[in-house]
Amino acid sequence: MSSHWFKYSVWALCLIMGIFACSDPKEMKTHRDKHPEEILGNPNYQAISYGGYRGLSRDTQPSLDELKEDLLIMHAAGFRILRTYNVHFPHAENTLRAIKELKTENDEFEMYVMLGAWISCQAAFTELPNHQFENVANEDEVKEAVRLAKEYPDIVKIIAIGNEAMVHWAASYFVEPGIILKYVEQLQEMKSKGELPKNLWVTSSDNFASWGGGSEDYHKEDLNALIKAVDYLSVHTYPFHDTHYNPVFWHSNDSSASETEDIENAMNRAVDYAKQQYLSVLEYTRKLGVEKPIHIGETGWASVSQGLYGDNGSHAADEYKQALYYQKIRDWTNKDSISCFYFEAFDEQWKDPNHTDGSENHFGLFTLDGQAKLTLWPMVDKGIFDGLSRNGNAISKTFNGDKDSILNYILRPIKR
Repeated sequence: MSSHWFKYSVWALCLIMGIFACSDPKEMKTHRDKHPEEILGNPNYQAISYGGYRGLSRDTQPSLDELKEDLLIMHAAGFRILRTYNVHFPHAENTLRAIKELKTENDEFEMYVMLGAWISCQAAFTELPNHQFENVANEDEVKEAVRLAKEYPDIVKIIAIGNEAMVHWAASYFVEPGIILKYVEQLQEMKSKGELPKNLWVTSSDNFASWGGGSEDYHKEDLNALIKAVDYLSVHTYPFHDTHYNPVFWHSNDSSASETEDIENAMNRAVDYAKQQYLSVLEYTRKLGVEKPIHIGETGWASVSQGLYGDNGSHAADEYKQALYYQKIRDWTNKDSISCFYFEAFDEQWKDPNHTDGSENHFGLFTLDGQAKLTLWPMVDKGIFDGLSRNGNAISKTFNGDKDSILNYILRPIKR
């Protein structure tokens, strides 16, 4: 074989396989742009809700170094898709910037974002909210989400128009589905014109009832059109809250069960309750003749409560139950190829700043100072977080790693 023929064969092979076949494999891995279909529902791409706020108010924004600190912790824990909630605070853009810098520093770092655009009604959070009309700030919120999706196309894979923006119990700010639909259609049109990446998915992230799984007053033509317009449905389910508001699944009369058996059974019922809410949305979409992905946009379990879910309430909140719920919800969603944006990565205290032990402050898998709650103790044992820290604290276990101490604080569900 002549040298000319050999050179031609090599050139032809590279042409057939594509230019990237002759490139550095690490560069291929780093710069390959993944489609949402590849990461949503993929157990190798675990999802988590993330707010990096550490202070008593969102006026105190996390620094870029603090965001990187959190991102490295979450990455070590195996999370690859983050969910944010709004873009009118610097937090969202700074999170994207931090991810980009970490990707530049380390070829092995991989993280994607579901970017939330906050939507509310006219006169939201006043005594007279007007649910038929929208807040003038909505348009700017969506424009900013679009800008960020264009600037970080390799990171932003989903834009969610609204967070629990249609559910009626959000009485101070909810909107009618037509308002969400308007923006979803705008973004889909931008995709069709090439003004947004085609591998960007558009959805709304809302309570299961808002997606048709609840009462008939949600079943409106605009909702049906919205279901057909989104790329997938992002559904919220919260058995934790319903241990108080709808506790039919929570209490039992099994007098023969031990305390831990009673709790185990209650958590199995809680996950079954979440499944039923998910399936109620699936059933509604099928009645419409719609077949598209449905993922869990939010679910979680608080580890502390001084109110409705603690000693004087439903007895739902403690770290032991949180760990059971997390594992059981992951087992289900991983098995059925459902992404679950678990709420949430780190405790935040701005949500209920006047009550240190308010449940809203304690949904994180990590405490404010970086202690790993029971759910993540096995990762600490494996050394996964070695060398990482939060607020200057190395990642350690809550309760000094003493499981018996946790068991001293568990709350047995109240008997019917």
